[in-house]
Amino acid sequence: MEHPENGEEYKGLVVNKGIEQPSSVNPYLKRKPKKRQLSVAEFVEGITKGDVTILSQAVTLVESVKPEHQAVAQEVIEKCLPFSGNSIRVGISGVPGAGKSTSIDVFGLHVLEKGGKLAVLAIDPSSERSKGSILGDKTRMEQLSVHPKSFIRPSPSAGSLGGVARKTRETIILCEAAGFDKIFVETVGVGQSETAVHSMVDFFLLIQLSGTGDELQGIKRGIMEMADGIVINKADGDNLERAKLAATQFRSALHLFPAPESGWTPQVLTYSGFYNLGVKEVWDMVYAYMDFVKANGYFEYRRNEQSKYWMYESINEQLRDSFYHNPKIEAMLLEKERQVLSGNLTSFIAAKSLLDTYFEDLSLI
Repeated sequence: MEHPENGEEYKGLVVNKGIEQPSSVNPYLKRKPKKRQLSVAEFVEGITKGDVTILSQAVTLVESVKPEHQAVAQEVIEKCLPFSGNSIRVGISGVPGAGKSTSIDVFGLHVLEKGGKLAVLAIDPSSERSKGSILGDKTRMEQLSVHPKSFIRPSPSAGSLGGVARKTRETIILCEAAGFDKIFVETVGVGQSETAVHSMVDFFLLIQLSGTGDELQGIKRGIMEMADGIVINKADGDNLERAKLAATQFRSALHLFPAPESGWTPQVLTYSGFYNLGVKEVWDMVYAYMDFVKANGYFEYRRNEQSKYWMYESINEQLRDSFYHNPKIEAMLLEKERQVLSGNLTSFIAAKSLLDTYFEDLSLI
């Protein structure tokens, strides 16, 4: 386009056209070809050989919501299943700020001293507003994140705890097939996630703090009943006596609960993750528990019960997905929602109408 300054009304002004600019893209730069997705056989071979890169790619497929990725992921999991089940699975929970990530760093180094490999699966809370997660647990596991025998994988909860819990369970299978004989599952904090994590681990460890007011206010009874062991963190310096007092209070509280199915009496210990004090005693407790439940048959029983639980959870999730992705239901949902909000329809009648339509549609297929 010619410059307007070169017009008659601007005599004496001349603006040159300038030099033709080359393309901003380097003509010698070759675009990298799109990475080819591995086949199911390549995934399984890489995982069973302990290739962490291929394991990470497989976990990404498991976490993907794309149907084509899910199909490949399920096939990989099925083929890895015979190589799984040979690890100690430990769930680690506690109130926010209890020092879960720092403790995992110390615990992980302790168990790796005895040999083997460790996988840490951390469920990270997602923002309800932005739907994003920080996934910053690795930054608090400074020593473990650079250890050659460890694998740390944070996963966003993405607002769907059940979905993440199922994917975490599937990730456990892949990690075991890759030769990880110790699995830590860290939860988002005290809440619903504990129930889901309890249903996929062998030992449930609850980390508590002392000196935060009434010790029994900091935790729900249901979580304490699930715990196979309670540990009081930050038992050092001026806080040591308070930690011991808190431990005594928790021991007294545990006597009020019914005896666990396993026959094991949950222990309450104190330790300091920061100063690495009492860590050996915590893990002696975990190993003692494993020996105890394997000897009385509860270990096998619990693993079987967990498998059954996840079968029903998978059915519930598939049915829910099928319902909400049904074209007729998708078309009706907003209208029924509008009628409920305007007071023309009750919630129950709207739900029944949607379900009747769904089942009628299924009968026609």
